[in-house]
Amino acid sequence: MSGSADRLPRLLALVPYLMSHPGAQVGEVAEVFGLSEKQLIDDLQLVWMCGLPGHTPGDLIDVSWDGGEILIDNADTIARPLRLGIDEASALLVALRMLAAMPELAEVPGDALPRVVAKLERAAGEGAAEVSSQVAVDVDAAPDALPRVREGLTRRRRLSLRYYVPGRDEVTPRDVDPMRVVIVDGRTYLEGWCYRAEAMRLFRLDRVLGVEVLDVPADPPAEAEPIDVAQGVFRPSPTDELVELEVTAAGRWVAEYYPCEKVTELGEGRLRVALRARDEDWILKLALRLGDTGRVVAPPAMADRVRAEAERALTLYSQRS
Repeated sequence: MSGSADRLPRLLALVPYLMSHPGAQVGEVAEVFGLSEKQLIDDLQLVWMCGLPGHTPGDLIDVSWDGGEILIDNADTIARPLRLGIDEASALLVALRMLAAMPELAEVPGDALPRVVAKLERAAGEGAAEVSSQVAVDVDAAPDALPRVREGLTRRRRLSLRYYVPGRDEVTPRDVDPMRVVIVDGRTYLEGWCYRAEAMRLFRLDRVLGVEVLDVPADPPAEAEPIDVAQGVFRPSPTDELVELEVTAAGRWVAEYYPCEKVTELGEGRLRVALRARDEDWILKLALRLGDTGRVVAPPAMADRVRAEAERALTLYSQRS
């Protein structure tokens, strides 16, 4: 949590913590927040300059750390821990319920997820619980996908998959020699040699609509090597089209979520990012998802397609309303 983008929420959490732990030691607090002692002291020096409008000594937070003991005063205005808003709590509750419905968690013992959901509902209040309970999450993945994939791995048998490809919005048949199951960014993937692509591929289990264990030995070719997933699963190819987008401060997540070849600060929180598009449909969906927080600026043909699709969607929306 040492990046500048994380500093404000960290400070808002740090002050209430220090108020509830008077006399806490620098080393202990640094460990709690995952910081070095130098980073923590840098934060304390910033806290020392914060407070109510007026900026006189009586308006500012008083904090000291002489001898390693942290003492804080005049911070009652932000002494309470941050609370989730109804929209934030509702989103968390929906995500947790979806997680609990995933097939790969069906065999996990214990009641950790239900307890977390119950605790979050109590903390968020009736509003968030009511909103989230009205949202139904439909997981179309085959419920037996993980057990059948494990069977194929154990018996070393080829798998026949029905796999949903969101970028093309189609279901494709795949014959795959399974090699391992990996978890990346909280999602479970089957890794194996795909005979359709004639290459190694990762298949998200929540997009597998059907699995059949074939009575054919799995025999991947010699060139089949495990994929390095240390930096995520998306690996753009140099042959993919280079697309440039301009995003507002609210769209900066694109530069953090996707591998970018170039990121340029434009001021006022805006960025210009250049990234490789797997296909036109993928970049189209990304642009529409950004809405007014981003736009495609190059290549011109892609920008024109996004504009036309957005206008078509707005026309359909106005006709239905």
